[in-house]
Amino acid sequence: MAANATSAALMLSDIPWGGPIGVIRIGRICGRFIVNPSINELSMSDLNLVYACTRDKTLMIDVQAREISERDLEAALRLAHPEAVKYLEPQIRLAAKAGKQKKEYKLSMVSKETIEKIRNLAEAPIEAVFTDPTYGKFERGEALDRITQDVKKALEEERDEEGLKFLSKTVDTVRKEVVRRRIISEGSRVDGRVLDEVRPVYCEAGNLPVLHGSSLFSRGDTQVLCTVTLGAPGQAQRLDSVVGPSTKRFMLHYSFPPFCINEVGKRVGLNRREVGHGTLAEKALLAVLPPEDDFPYTVRINSEVMASDGSTSMATVCGGSMALMDAGIAVREHVAGVSVGLVSEVDSATGEIKDYRILSDILGLEDHLGDMDFKIAGTRKGVTAIQLDIKPAGIPLDIICECLEPALKGRLQILDHMEREIDAPRAKDDRNSPRLATLKYSNDAIRRLIGPLGALKRKIEEETGARISVSDGTLTILTKNQAVMEKVQEKVDLVIGREIEVGGIYKGTITSIKEYGAFVEFNGGQQGLLHISELSNEPVTRVSDVVSVGQQLSLMCIGQDVRGNIKLSLKATLHRIGSNADDTVGELKVSAPKEPNVLPPVNQLHIQQEKEDSPSEDQPFEHNMNVEISSSSSPVILIRSAAECEEEEKNSAVDLSSRNGSFTSRSSLKLKTEAPDLNFRSDDEDTDERHTADPSLLQNNPNDMETDNVPNISARQLKIGMVLTAKVHQIRARGLVLDLGGGIRGMYRFETGVKRYFGVGEELRVKCSSFSGKGIPVMSLLEE
Repeated sequence: MAANATSAALMLSDIPWGGPIGVIRIGRICGRFIVNPSINELSMSDLNLVYACTRDKTLMIDVQAREISERDLEAALRLAHPEAVKYLEPQIRLAAKAGKQKKEYKLSMVSKETIEKIRNLAEAPIEAVFTDPTYGKFERGEALDRITQDVKKALEEERDEEGLKFLSKTVDTVRKEVVRRRIISEGSRVDGRVLDEVRPVYCEAGNLPVLHGSSLFSRGDTQVLCTVTLGAPGQAQRLDSVVGPSTKRFMLHYSFPPFCINEVGKRVGLNRREVGHGTLAEKALLAVLPPEDDFPYTVRINSEVMASDGSTSMATVCGGSMALMDAGIAVREHVAGVSVGLVSEVDSATGEIKDYRILSDILGLEDHLGDMDFKIAGTRKGVTAIQLDIKPAGIPLDIICECLEPALKGRLQILDHMEREIDAPRAKDDRNSPRLATLKYSNDAIRRLIGPLGALKRKIEEETGARISVSDGTLTILTKNQAVMEKVQEKVDLVIGREIEVGGIYKGTITSIKEYGAFVEFNGGQQGLLHISELSNEPVTRVSDVVSVGQQLSLMCIGQDVRGNIKLSLKATLHRIGSNADDTVGELKVSAPKEPNVLPPVNQLHIQQEKEDSPSEDQPFEHNMNVEISSSSSPVILIRSAAECEEEEKNSAVDLSSRNGSFTSRSSLKLKTEAPDLNFRSDDEDTDERHTADPSLLQNNPNDMETDNVPNISARQLKIGMVLTAKVHQIRARGLVLDLGGGIRGMYRFETGVKRYFGVGEELRVKCSSFSGKGIPVMSLLEE
């Protein structure tokens, strides 16, 4: 609309020009072309073609597509031309009714004598330079500058004022004639290449490993350095546009510094050329990016032109494609671009083209002295972006369509080089590869994470360097690597928490320590119990020997009790030899015990115990005994909170070793020898359970005292005060399980302040001092 309106305004004005022109937009949905599609139709289209023309010639083409084939593109161009011509006649009728008289103008022409004089002085040296393919861009430019200076000296000696005034433009005209004549008549280009030959290509991916993605692409003397930076979705560019999206998540910035053409200049911001070249390369790469749902990152490509000798925008496309793959972005395939030029010979009488040559991968000089710069980018499957710049007042559409074939041939050659360097998205290491996580929470939970005035969110960002963005029910975290991501998620879990699952690993902090275990705060303030039996695969004497208040641990949730209290395990997260423990009712496997070890002092007890797969250490095992699993579960011991335990400690003098805070297995064991349960509990526990000892044995009868060991003693013969020789059967956290002979087990509680080494199988002289509430003999140690 803007282009057609501008053409109509110029037709009404007194400004002389060669219009009118017509401009049309073509889209394609489901294989059907649409003329001037609406915004909604354009969003569903795989083609966005803008075409401008006069009645019989093409003026401008701009294309953004999703890998459209050359055949389909040609069909779209041939449809666009007659549709655009329809806008010419209304403008002509409008100008006839309301247009102003055009102004007269006179061209400032150089005399034929001056042109001929300068041609005679400069043509031969210029042709010598252009026929020498050893010249590089800068060497060739220096040689041509010397020729201009020599011509200037000759004109100064002759005092030719007109020649000196138009020297620069006249010498450039002579250069143009020499180059174009050699290409048309000989098919020979400035650097010695044939017409459809692409310059030597060198490319390198990952040349800057510290960055998210990088690449270096060289074609002849043109070289670009491309880098990729990944960001959070909230870092997308915000657009203040009346139509279209409000944000842009993919950005390509093209920079053309003065040093790339051997000049010293001041950078004062982007110019129109840099904006246009960057937009073209951005459109070319956009077609192969993964969908936003699969890849929500914000992506920025920065293209720095290191050296320029033609078509740096197409080099940017090639370098940007490799940098995207180096960053690990799952682009569908590589995109490459090449610039096609045109040199034509025009009939001076009719103004029609009578001969022409199409050039692939044009140099900067060929762009300057030629008629066209036709930039075409795409994949092996089809075209993704096109931009056509021309110098004459239009080029026939047939010639434009003919250029598509050599452009495809050159593009495939470049793609071969790129794929040899990198042909698939690279798997980045955790050190330099950014990580993005999108988490779903309730708005209340997100408010807790943000904190007052966002203080808690800012604190996490400052401590970790991460970027956290919040939207309705969604929390997005961007970190520089996986290690930082785990740290941030750990902090978020401590504030918000997450759904607790049996078998899940959680970070927690020890808040208090009891003799039977430790209470842990985890998952956003929830409480759990880490029982002493779940601290290690080895027996633990004191909880404080393994953990301390304030210590942070990774713990596994192994279940809940009937009150909903959460049971945690440290040993389940460690590497265990043999089968893993199972906290559910089922098969229980008992492995053979290891050889007894010499133990350190009791207060530093760390014993390599028998390989037991039962969830609790409170159940005794005999060597080589048969174990039968009962299908019924034993009564579950309730887990008390830290507050409840502290309150009971104040109101009770019972020793903490007999507290009701220990876990029992959900699977009960029935020993064929019917050995009593040797859990070290107080006598008031389990009083409702039956024991195997005779109640008469609880009486202390001095007449029944024995001083010698009785072989194969029975439970009924054991009396209080009887002295026996017992063997250490098992070492527990708070005492010993003793083998008294005859299948009888007794227990000995460690005495406070007494340090002594014990070993499994060691013989001890003991005395029966009492019986527990379940009839278990309680023995005291006799000094030698």
